[in-house]
Amino acid sequence: MTALSARLLSVIAPPFCWGCGAETRAGSPLCGGCLAALRWLPAEQVVLAGVATWAPLAYEGPAAALARALKYRGAVALAEPMAARMAANAPDGVLRRDAALVPVPLHPARRRRRGYNQAALLAAALAGRTQLRCEDCLRRTGSRSRQVGRSRAERIAGIAGRIEVDRGFAPPSRAVLVDDVATTGATLAACAGALRDAGASEVGAVTFARTPGR
Repeated sequence: MTALSARLLSVIAPPFCWGCGAETRAGSPLCGGCLAALRWLPAEQVVLAGVATWAPLAYEGPAAALARALKYRGAVALAEPMAARMAANAPDGVLRRDAALVPVPLHPARRRRRGYNQAALLAAALAGRTQLRCEDCLRRTGSRSRQVGRSRAERIAGIAGRIEVDRGFAPPSRAVLVDDVATTGATLAACAGALRDAGASEVGAVTFARTPGR
């Protein structure tokens, strides 16, 4: 489903739950049952591949359905309610006032095919709710590679050196990377490394969901 068709569907069809398909109230992407099924994670950050990372939800069930709908089904309007959960539940010190939000970049070929970068949509929505500035200063270069199905070591080796600070940008001193899902942390580590190499002194990350056990 394209972003345009998703918008048109929201106009001509009643609201439905992205988790189970049931009809739901306007403005809510999940029905009451799926909201109750969300698995909330502890407030503490976890370190993934050297990057302190926090997410409000486990990447499973209804939360995974929302992330997949935003990424693959053109449901761009989901960025707002997803960012709302990130902003409302972030523990003290994660979204600092002196930090800037930096979306994880999408490969240009994938961006052209998809029409948007879901991380950039989340970062913009999160910036609107927190009043933090958003700096889209990273870019992905080289040949495209898929991370799905690869081992943790393969992910880290495959992503290293493929992300850099875009020319003309000075990275923020304190940066908070924003993405939809954290798994091994390989992509976050590559982004953090690029920011640190360009002069950032502190880099953390927030995502909407995180793979359980990581």
